[in-house]
Amino acid sequence: MEYESQSWIWDGVCYYPHVFGGIMITAALFGLSTSYFGGIGVHYLPYLCPGFGILKKRSHEKKRVRVYMDGCFDLMHYGHANALRQAKALGDEMVVGVVSDEEILANKGPPVLSMEERLALVGGLKWVDEVIPNAPYAITEQFMKTLFKEYKIDYIIHGDDPCLLPDGSDAYALAKKAGRYKQIKRTEGVSSTDIVGRILTVRDKSVHKDGDDPTSQEESCDVKKPSVGHLSHFLPTSRRIVQFSNGKGPGPNARVVYIDGAFDLFHAGHVEILRAARQLGDFLLVGIYSDQAVSELRGPGYPLMNLHERSLSVLGCRYVDEIIMGAPWEVTKDMGDADPYTVPKSMGIFRMIESPKNITTSSVAQRIITNHEVYKKRNAKKVASEKKYYEQKTFISGD
Repeated sequence: MEYESQSWIWDGVCYYPHVFGGIMITAALFGLSTSYFGGIGVHYLPYLCPGFGILKKRSHEKKRVRVYMDGCFDLMHYGHANALRQAKALGDEMVVGVVSDEEILANKGPPVLSMEERLALVGGLKWVDEVIPNAPYAITEQFMKTLFKEYKIDYIIHGDDPCLLPDGSDAYALAKKAGRYKQIKRTEGVSSTDIVGRILTVRDKSVHKDGDDPTSQEESCDVKKPSVGHLSHFLPTSRRIVQFSNGKGPGPNARVVYIDGAFDLFHAGHVEILRAARQLGDFLLVGIYSDQAVSELRGPGYPLMNLHERSLSVLGCRYVDEIIMGAPWEVTKDMGDADPYTVPKSMGIFRMIESPKNITTSSVAQRIITNHEVYKKRNAKKVASEKKYYEQKTFISGD
C-alpha cells in the first residue's frame, strides 16, 4: 500500500528528471540522506514546492477513452447491440451517432423507423453513454474534427463489413488515414436486410395463397396471416448470453418486478414499457414467450425473431436485470385460466402499464408491407452486397 501511495515519486522521476535531479543534489549539499524521500517526509514536498502536486495528480488521473460508433440502427436487433458492446470494450465511454432520416434515404433508401424511434432504441442500450442525433452517413473531415474537439473522441469504430458511399468510396477512409480507426467483428446471422426479408416473406405468403386473387388479397393483406415460420441463421451460444447479462441477482430486500411478452421485432415501444416497469421496483425480471406460444397467439409465421434472438434484444436493454426464456403465457400454477394474470391479480401484485408510444410489432411490419416494392428493390441490392461480404471476408478478432 505504501508503494502504491508514493508511486507519484517514480512518475516524477520519469516525467520531470531535471526537477528530481535538482532536489536530490540539493539534499546532498545539505547533508540529507536520499532515503529521506522514501519516508514520511516526502509528503511535505508539495507544500515546499507548490507545483509539485501536479506530479502526484498525474499518476492518479487516467484519461477516459471515448469511442464513437455510428449507424442507421433501423429495425434495431441484437447484432447492433453486440456491435456496440464490442465497441464499448475498446474504451470507457461509448458515444453513438444516429444517422439522419435524410442521409439514410440518400444512401440506402427510406428508413422503416423514424429518428425519434431509433434514438429511443439506441439510448435504451446498456452500453451507450451518449447519443448524437442526425449524424452524417459519411465521416467527413469537418465532422471528424467535431468528434475529436467537441466530443473528445479518441477512436472511431466500425464493423469489418464494408461501408461504401454511393460513389463506391469507403465511408471511414478519413478516420483510417488519421490513425483513429478501430475495427470490430460483425455479428453474423442477422441484419436489418434479413429482417426486412422475413417480413416481405410474410406478405408474399399471404398474397399468393392458392385460389386467392393476388390483387384483392394484397389490398386487404393483414400482417397476422402468414402460413409458415422463418429460417433464422443465428446460432446461439451460452457465452453470448453471458456477455449480454448483468450477472447479478436481486438484493435481499429488493422489490422485484416481473413483466412478460413476446418482444418480437424489438422496438421503441418495448423500451418505454420496460423503462416504466423498472421504475416500479429495484430489479426487473422479464419473461419472454416461447416461439410456440407466440405462434399460437399471433398465428403461423410468427414470431419474426426466434426466442434466442428476442432474448438478446431484451437483455441488451439497460432497464432489464434478468430474463426467463420460454416463459409461459399464463402466470398461474396450473396454466388453465382464461385470464393469464388471474394469480397475480388475486395476490394484489398486478399492474397494467400503457405504452406511451403508438408503435407495435405489427405496425412496424405493416410499414414495410405497405411499401413492399421499395423495400424489395432495396433488399435485393443489400442481399447482393452481404453475399459479396461473406465470400470475401477474412478473419477478424473479436466476439
